[in-house]
Amino acid sequence: MKGYVFLSERKQVKRKYNNHDDSFAPFISPNPITSFNPIQRYPKIDKTAFISPFSSVIGVYIAPNVSIRADEGTPFYIGSNTNLQDGVILHGLLNKYVPVGGKEYSIFIGKKVSIAHGALIHGPCYIGDNTFVGFKSIVYNAIIEKGTFIAYNAVVTNGVRIAANRFVPPGANIDTQEKANALRRVPADGKEFAREVQRVNQEFPASYNLLFGSHRCSCGMPYNH
Repeated sequence: MKGYVFLSERKQVKRKYNNHDDSFAPFISPNPITSFNPIQRYPKIDKTAFISPFSSVIGVYIAPNVSIRADEGTPFYIGSNTNLQDGVILHGLLNKYVPVGGKEYSIFIGKKVSIAHGALIHGPCYIGDNTFVGFKSIVYNAIIEKGTFIAYNAVVTNGVRIAANRFVPPGANIDTQEKANALRRVPADGKEFAREVQRVNQEFPASYNLLFGSHRCSCGMPYNH
């Protein structure tokens, strides 16, 4: 699968940054060693992923000032052709998981997911394929099935499960299963908007890699000599 990021649970992982040279390594780091998480876990990043100079940990297309903190809850999974836009935060709770395919994850984000500027995704949670999470929305302790559209400033939490292809209105607080079950299907204009966001953001990884080049200093800036 191309373009994924998986924060591995393996005890020993060789540090390999694929298309990124060692001078860029400070922007890709393992979790800190703590009493509750004594084993460092290194990100495994596909060679097609783009790493922004100003992000904490990057994959697929992850924009500047994104924070992916797999230091408490872990592991995280981010599927191919997913984009995390400026200011998105991923974090998880210790020992809280969602089961996916016989494995347990703190956060699982599927394929072709768009998470817009300033959104907070806090594990335990599952976000299915082709989902859109709007600006400054919060998803925490929830199961979001594929094709869902979460509009801006919405909150989805408290263990709810949102069925596939449902629309969460702007500013909504979906904190009971009754509210989740009452959601209508995604309207046509919402589907079109989500598709356009995907189309635009899927062009960024290759374009940014060409822009920045293969040689970068530890600050993330490119150089050609």
